[in-house]
Amino acid sequence: MFYDVTLRIGYAYDTRASGARHILRVLPLSLVDRQRLIAGSITVSPTPDEQSHFTDFFGHPATSMLLRNPHETLDIRMQARVQVVAEAVSADFSPLLATLPEEIAAYWSLDAASPHHFLGESPRLSAVAEISDYARQWQGTSLTVRELAQAVCARIHADFTYDATATTVDTPPRESFELRRGVCQDFVHVMILVLRALGIPAGYVSGFLRTVQPPGQERLEGADAMHAWVRVWCGRLAGWIELDPTNNISAGTDHIVVGYGRDYSDVAPVIGALRSSGRHTTVQAVDVVPIP
Repeated sequence: MFYDVTLRIGYAYDTRASGARHILRVLPLSLVDRQRLIAGSITVSPTPDEQSHFTDFFGHPATSMLLRNPHETLDIRMQARVQVVAEAVSADFSPLLATLPEEIAAYWSLDAASPHHFLGESPRLSAVAEISDYARQWQGTSLTVRELAQAVCARIHADFTYDATATTVDTPPRESFELRRGVCQDFVHVMILVLRALGIPAGYVSGFLRTVQPPGQERLEGADAMHAWVRVWCGRLAGWIELDPTNNISAGTDHIVVGYGRDYSDVAPVIGALRSSGRHTTVQAVDVVPIP
């Protein structure tokens, strides 16, 4: 599948901001045998006084920028053409949960794909007793790691309600778990904590998801937002798989990867600091358009 992807993130400040330093992670990745970034560009208004590009530890193409002068708004736009290839369906070569620790211990590397980075606490994900208790229902199971991850995905999808008004980007997993409501970020953070409580390496995937309008309805431009799903390490032979608990599906050709990380903090589309006061408002709009 080929897609044209556009993203707009806009900020409006009550008091003009200055001395703004931001890092952007919004361009889709190129992944061997999975996804190819054919072309991509990022434009920022007002024009940054300084701008540089780098690749971070997890392989994200990131843009660093500085805006010295006062500005009332900030507008970030990304355009990309991406090819996503369907992954071949393979047999389940993942181990039983009881033998997974041996395979993790045998992974003698700390590269970006190492399962060791995705087992313990991370900047936004500390152990939550209630979520660890929730995870105990899968302890002692005879399922393989892949089967168990799929079961967790299905259970979270069934137990939680998608509600865009229930949480914010800063809502901690404990609160969204208590509510049993939230958006994709909340579903993903809870699922990661459940899997890590079981000793299964799990991480955060940021990206875009093509959505299909119901029959007879026109597609609304800019109606979509960035999406998130879960990456699960299923042993030496099976490697990483990706599951979407918001929709209870495996990630496929409708999922376009922007970044991998331990939690949202590693893949946030915009992070930084600035001088200002008062409040600000944010808007985000995404279009994922398939190309015939």
